[in-house]
Amino acid sequence: MEKYHIERNTVQETLIIPLYGRKVCSEKFPELFNDPESERIISMLDYDFSEMGKKMHGTAGLYGALEVAQRQYDLMCEVREYLKEHPGAAVVNLGCGLDATFRQVDNGFCRGYNLDFPDVIKIRDDLLPAGDREKNIACDLNDTSWFDEIDGEEGAVFFAAGVFYYFQTEDAIKLFDKMAERFPGGVLVFDACNKRGVRLMLKTWIKEADIRDVGAFFAVKDAEKELLPRSSHFAGVSHKSYMRGYRNIDKSIRPLYRLLNTLCDRLIDMQIVKIRFR
Repeated sequence: MEKYHIERNTVQETLIIPLYGRKVCSEKFPELFNDPESERIISMLDYDFSEMGKKMHGTAGLYGALEVAQRQYDLMCEVREYLKEHPGAAVVNLGCGLDATFRQVDNGFCRGYNLDFPDVIKIRDDLLPAGDREKNIACDLNDTSWFDEIDGEEGAVFFAAGVFYYFQTEDAIKLFDKMAERFPGGVLVFDACNKRGVRLMLKTWIKEADIRDVGAFFAVKDAEKELLPRSSHFAGVSHKSYMRGYRNIDKSIRPLYRLLNTLCDRLIDMQIVKIRFR
């Protein structure tokens, strides 16, 4: 089988970084993570992973991979919880990249929708084509015409991993409000952090884009206090610790990583936010 060539310094390369991180975590922490799709997709790629492998297997790189994999686990927990009461719901992956979460939470009745920019969906269609009850949708999330593609009659659970850090605060809240109005009874879950954390995460991108007003980008410290008053369509807002809120992984990781978990909780408020729609 001919392998799919990945160009360096392109959107293609950015898509395989979290993918490779999930593969590494499946190998290093098999008792915590299992992502067979990442291994399968990587085997289909024409790309020299040696440099990425050195970084990812280093101390900082492995912790970054651990974060990526734990985030996926957290979001899957929330999706599965929603599907218990809404088994036929729409499961909507916002900014999907090459993430295969739907296939891991699929209960045989729900429907999956994977949304991202057209150039990303083109790559996804080649490497991760939509399966049964699944659809890949090319769109800009801020153009809410994509709402028309989602069948939310039996409920809808939306999730986003590493997406809203790149949104202006008002744009993100405006989108949340429109989603809540259009999909009553639905849920939106995503990862977030405070302004200090956003500065760290966007450091390279901000420098390249010559962006000075970092404070305009979406960040939260107290999700309920900051988000709940922003829309009459929100029924409730809650949050949990990103690294420790859904299970205790401390016994399975190095003492240094346990310390980093504590620092992430205390200094940058890494969290999974859940917004329930009225």
